[in-house]
Amino acid sequence: MSSTSQFKFYPPGIHGPSVTFFEDSETQEIDWPTQEKHFEFMISHLHGIVLAGSSGESAALSIAEKGQLVKKAREIAMAQGKPNFPITLGILAGCTRDILAQIEEGHKNGANFALVLVPAVFHWSMTSKAVVEFFQEVGDRSPLPIVIYNFPNLLSGVDVDAFMLEELGAHPNIYAVKLTCGGVGKATRVAAQFNPTQFTSLSGMSDWLVAALAAGSAGCISGVANIFPNVMVEIFNLFNAGKITEATELQKKLVQPELGIATSDVSGMKWITAKTRGYPESSVHCRRPIPRFVDQEKKDRAMRLVTPLVSAEEQLRAANT
Repeated sequence: MSSTSQFKFYPPGIHGPSVTFFEDSETQEIDWPTQEKHFEFMISHLHGIVLAGSSGESAALSIAEKGQLVKKAREIAMAQGKPNFPITLGILAGCTRDILAQIEEGHKNGANFALVLVPAVFHWSMTSKAVVEFFQEVGDRSPLPIVIYNFPNLLSGVDVDAFMLEELGAHPNIYAVKLTCGGVGKATRVAAQFNPTQFTSLSGMSDWLVAALAAGSAGCISGVANIFPNVMVEIFNLFNAGKITEATELQKKLVQPELGIATSDVSGMKWITAKTRGYPESSVHCRRPIPRFVDQEKKDRAMRLVTPLVSAEEQLRAANT
């Protein structure tokens, strides 16, 4: 199936993978008032948004909820006068059929791209050949362009390596790869082998954004964008303006906050997001069985690492508003 996206390539920039907020109730339905506020914030300050990624608890969301998240984000983008704002939907399922069903749901509700993880419950069966054939079939049948999501730590070690990317990057409906593997070498190889309008890479972490851009990546998809979107956009802008020293200095300031966020798990990232944005703490709990982020020592550590950059984020936000 050919793509119906208005984008001919994955848009360069900082694409923020939004967390998903839930009510503190037995059924833990989506907390739409808080979710809408957060979408408004992210869409106002970023180049694109990613919904239901690993930061958004993709595995805990139903197909209908994923469609609802896309629809709501598109409505908010339209209300902000951004009808072409890029929306990427995270796709995670146990089989190709269900992955394609999720993509179709995202497509009909206004998503532009599908960020797809390898089905890896039976990870020993997912050989290099099986992974390549999986993405080729999804690319052939998907109504949305595909972004490969390479996250070996999440997938019991299943890694989309450079040789596989060389083959998959030639597919007309596979646009990019998100490298949550720290693969600067992969990013360089992708940039050497492909024009970025055909196939490109994105960093999956904010602490090597400058390195990723220097290696030829188009940008970054990192959960840190829930908290420091303007800092990340500023690093991107400085680098592309040729101000490499300034970009690198700001990158260094982001390293400790990234550590505080990354080592706090998804529950901690949601808590930090709510704390810095003023959202109700009752909305920060992940869907069970993920434990609540309630350890005070962990909270204190996270805020100690994050707080030094909050003023810089607020200053940049004010300047960009």
